[in-house]
Amino acid sequence: MENYRKARTVEEPCPCPFPDLPSDTPEVRVKDGSKIRNLLRFALSRMEDKPASADHPGPHEGSEVSVGSGENLCRQIVFTGVGPSVAKAITCVEIMKRRVHGLHQHTKLVYRTVQEVWEPLEPEAGLDSLTVSRNVPSIWVLLSKDLLDKNQPGYQAPGSFDALWAQALIEEAATVKHGQRRKRGGTGAGRTEGAGRGKGPRKQPGRPGEPRKPFGHAGGGQD
Repeated sequence: MENYRKARTVEEPCPCPFPDLPSDTPEVRVKDGSKIRNLLRFALSRMEDKPASADHPGPHEGSEVSVGSGENLCRQIVFTGVGPSVAKAITCVEIMKRRVHGLHQHTKLVYRTVQEVWEPLEPEAGLDSLTVSRNVPSIWVLLSKDLLDKNQPGYQAPGSFDALWAQALIEEAATVKHGQRRKRGGTGAGRTEGAGRGKGPRKQPGRPGEPRKPFGHAGGGQD
């Protein structure tokens, strides 16, 4: 592909995996260049019971949506992310759940087809354009103030994420405490009683104050 350059990327439309959604349900499309604060400003203006006095960026980059108070509030909102934007979409969802309490969640993972069009660097060389199709993972998250179907896969009740993190912190603290206890009470591999003592010459027993006789000196005689 050294003789080609990527000209454009076309995402094929993907139908919404949540049936029977109200027509006025806003969809927040998270992209690589999206700023989380702009996305959340728009989402919170549609879900929080607070009047908004300024225009907020909408789900499409560069668009402006004028949000009033009362009549434009929604009970549900959808976040979507494709490929590298999946992690950013999840971040927006978790921040949203902490700002607006009592939200029910449905999560769907699907694949979206993305077509990349590659143009030759030198058209006079006789090379043709190439179209490459790739299946990219995509995430759809529905947040709702109303009760959702608990039997559907991907359902999360309000507060379930906080309970999961609390349990994970308890297990992590127990693991660290157990490791510290083993480190204090255990012995190293191959360590035995008395290990680490010096291997110098053994002291000769004698009376207190009596000078030690040099090694190899025969006692009892005179020179």
